[in-house]
Amino acid sequence: MHEISYPFVSIVIPVYNDSERLKLCLQVLENQTYLKNLYEIIVVDNASEEDIKSIVSQFSQAKYTYESQAGSYAARNKGISIAQGKIIAFTDSDCIPASDWIEKGVATLQSVPDCGLVAGRIDLFFQNPQRPTAVELYESIAMGFPQKESLETDHFGVTANLFTFKHVVNKVGNFNSNLKSGGDVEWGQRVFAAGYEQIYADDACIAHPARYSFSQLYRRIARIVGGRHDRMMSKDVSSVEIVIDLLETFKPPFRSFYRIWTNENLHTFKQKIQFNLVMFFVRYATISEKLRLYLGGNSKRA
Repeated sequence: MHEISYPFVSIVIPVYNDSERLKLCLQVLENQTYLKNLYEIIVVDNASEEDIKSIVSQFSQAKYTYESQAGSYAARNKGISIAQGKIIAFTDSDCIPASDWIEKGVATLQSVPDCGLVAGRIDLFFQNPQRPTAVELYESIAMGFPQKESLETDHFGVTANLFTFKHVVNKVGNFNSNLKSGGDVEWGQRVFAAGYEQIYADDACIAHPARYSFSQLYRRIARIVGGRHDRMMSKDVSSVEIVIDLLETFKPPFRSFYRIWTNENLHTFKQKIQFNLVMFFVRYATISEKLRLYLGGNSKRA
């Protein structure tokens, strides 16, 4: 076991028109258990129309910078370029870190030799815990952020809760700024391919709001589908592979139906019906976005 030290940490937060939730995030980060002189918060304004700079100026730990290229990965790269820390942590403006988030993430990152990244736990919360919307239920059950499983099966952690060393970034490179979604997948797999360990930290916790409306859910689906499309097309795929990809989308979700009706988290018949309706909406959104992209449309910004 390596001795745990307390290195300087740079926290990078990209933001686009999310000033109210950013303010709450910064309030929590201002009062971490980690020593104040050992971390900085870099807020990267990704060409927002809102006044992000005035929000950032209210917090002593935070500094403001600007990135004009659209996309959260371009913004994160800007933050990396000015980061002073030996360790770089990533979260998002709509997230609420636990008070010991930095402390726990740093401890886990240093506890394993040759650790390339730590992915922390992400808990979804509802606007009204007593009356979750159908979309919130769907998000919490079918579209959450299973960090541990993502590391084990696909070798990445989402950037809503991620820690790494600056020297790891220097070796494997920055995020792919051309991707609007899925850049964390591509980057994490580069870290894995370079031979680094990847660790899940259940005690380095972030709270993330569940999407609660169909419009919010559609935007998330569009980003996810767009990111997968960009990564797929970068590999010079054949027409046959494109057809197979589309056919997979149209395949009836029989297994999903079974899981819905046996899921213990759906307590009432009404919730099961609502969940099915949202699932059909997700299928529609996925198909329409894939068709739009294959017909020459652009992927949406992350």
